[in-house]
Amino acid sequence: MSTAGRVWLFDLDNTLHNATPSIFPHINRAMRQYIEHHLGVDESEATRIRQDYWMRYGATLRGLMRHHGTDPNHFLRETHAFPDLRRLLDFQKPVLHALRKLRGKKVIFSNAPRHYTEAILGMTGLDRHFSAIYSLENLRFQPKPMLAGFRTLLRAEHLDPKHCIMVEDSLANLVSAKKLGMKTVWVSTGLRQSPFADIKIKSVLELPERCGQL
Repeated sequence: MSTAGRVWLFDLDNTLHNATPSIFPHINRAMRQYIEHHLGVDESEATRIRQDYWMRYGATLRGLMRHHGTDPNHFLRETHAFPDLRRLLDFQKPVLHALRKLRGKKVIFSNAPRHYTEAILGMTGLDRHFSAIYSLENLRFQPKPMLAGFRTLLRAEHLDPKHCIMVEDSLANLVSAKKLGMKTVWVSTGLRQSPFADIKIKSVLELPERCGQL
């Protein structure tokens, strides 16, 4: 496969920007409050439910839909409302230069809702580098690591998984990508290694120099 024929599938949060310091705490708090209010449980139980469904299904929403009939669009609007998102952003502008160096089509593949994904891409300038966005809505609320979500994207974009490279911070999602025949890049600062990652990098900034190993 030529480098120009590659298709890069990029996760968003904690792959292209750092959501851990400010954005994830905001979302986690909003999800906990949503669960408290709509399921009538206390803070401790709401936290347990949020974490349990995230671990079991790849997204808290998937568990809420399956076990409680939660309206996904209402949940996503309520839990991803940011009055001042720009202030919470932790983004390295050199990432834009790194993306410019990568030959091939680039697609966003995120478990986040579309309005949030588009806001992040627009505020950072990342939107200029991606030809398509796949968020939770157009994955039919079948988040990574579910294979169904991957297949929805592949069908819609008419892609051969053998031509795709998945760039992710979540190892579970890379396991699914590898099962489908994709190349995989694990974005992680940890020491752990995995056979499901073709290469491991600490930051997307390293990708132009390392992509020759794929």
